[in-house]
Amino acid sequence: MPVSSAERSRVAMTKEVRGMVDMTGATTPKGNGETGFHPRPEGYQSPMRSLTRVLITGGAGFLGAHLCARLLDDGVEVVSVDDLSTSGPAVRFGDRPGYRFVQRDVCDPGLIDEVGSGFDAVFHLASAASPVDYQRRPIQTLRTGSAGTATALEIAERAGARFVLASTSEVYGDPESHPQRESYWGNVNPVGPRSVYDEAKRYAEALTFAYHRLGRADVGVARIFNTYGPGMRADDGRMVPTFCLQALRGDPLTVSGTGLQTRSLCYVDDTITGLIALAHSDFAGPVNIGNPTELTVLSAAELIRELAGSTSTIQFTPPAADDPQRRCPDIRLARQRLGWRPRVDYRTGLSTTLAWFAEQAGRTGESAQQLVATTDRRSR
Repeated sequence: MPVSSAERSRVAMTKEVRGMVDMTGATTPKGNGETGFHPRPEGYQSPMRSLTRVLITGGAGFLGAHLCARLLDDGVEVVSVDDLSTSGPAVRFGDRPGYRFVQRDVCDPGLIDEVGSGFDAVFHLASAASPVDYQRRPIQTLRTGSAGTATALEIAERAGARFVLASTSEVYGDPESHPQRESYWGNVNPVGPRSVYDEAKRYAEALTFAYHRLGRADVGVARIFNTYGPGMRADDGRMVPTFCLQALRGDPLTVSGTGLQTRSLCYVDDTITGLIALAHSDFAGPVNIGNPTELTVLSAAELIRELAGSTSTIQFTPPAADDPQRRCPDIRLARQRLGWRPRVDYRTGLSTTLAWFAEQAGRTGESAQQLVATTDRRSR
């Protein structure tokens, strides 16, 4: 039977991503294979020795919890702010020396006086990040990007602290330029279902650079691409936790659209290392923090199924609205200005993540399916 041009294109794309071609031409580095919640990346040396006290908004979330863990291990005093509206089974670190948790909405201007000053850096991570969360709480997502960013910037200004904004690759929308460089202005639908998150982050960037241009704050803006790893909520709604739980249950892995849309998945430890490197630098950015090795959504599902030893089938579902067809960072700027690149490969990172989800189910005596249901109830 003759093979169609579309099928030849699909096979070629699958072969390319299975080979994990790095769009920058660099070889994919190997991870260290550790399975802890926040293992040291291979060759990691803390650049934070000169920092003694930091504030982290969104500190109980996925990225925030990992950042807290790394900094506490480095001997840095951490004040974590979170309203717990979208946080998952993250460690709260209540018994760790040098850790203080403040449960409060970052949009509340009263937070400024409550946390005070004396910070060397302010990491602004607070935001709903998954479509499930920001479509459920659209107005709050926009307020966090606007009023919340203003509050965090004022704290940094008062303290004379370095301000690090966790922005997103979503500012590029459904990009028409590949790989995405920081100079690319993007292709964003400002009124679509994803717009509340995209526009919140675009506004947060604009406000941050306004403070920078006025000399009111020393800033660094990181555009974070898809990040995954231990600590994600089971009901997060994003690709990796969804596929992991489906594979562990033996359920069909639900792939949106054709599955040929690409993502660049960065293991959480690498992302945290990039944020810390930006905090330690004097570079304002914006700078891409992500994995330049593209993977199709279908290939990601197949790899997770293989690593889980699962017999799950693949089930295709209608494409999501405004779903980017291709997402890949150009990280030359991060290499040059921060000395940063991702080090954990897909097999290492996804194996660790799968093991974490399986461990969470075993720890509570729940099946993987019960874990999803329990986490969903906790998030309401």
